[in-house]
Amino acid sequence: QVQLVESGGGLVQAGGSLRLSCAASGLTFGRYAMGWYRQRPQKERELAAVVSAEGSIVYRDSVKDRFTIVRDFANDTVHLQMNNLKPEDTGIYYCVVGLRVVAPEYWGQGTQVNVSS
Repeated sequence: QVQLVESGGGLVQAGGSLRLSCAASGLTFGRYAMGWYRQRPQKERELAAVVSAEGSIVYRDSVKDRFTIVRDFANDTVHLQMNNLKPEDTGIYYCVVGLRVVAPEYWGQGTQVNVSS
């Protein structure tokens, strides 16, 4: 059974930082992309940052230069360092795993990120 356990969400003021972490178990994750999607209020779920099985990184344009994703292939973990957070980053952040970066097959329960202005 695939398990994705997220941690690190919370409330922060605009300009602040948060670090999200995800620990995965139940698969041979080296074959899969792994990363983070998010769902902002009244918006569809969207890719935030994902690392492919080959180590390529994809960021959403609006988070480039502010977010950094790091994947530990040896320990099946992925972290998202979020700096200079903006109120529009508020939402639920999901750890995801999938054979394709753009089509996650497995989702964590999500962790809430709130950025106040």
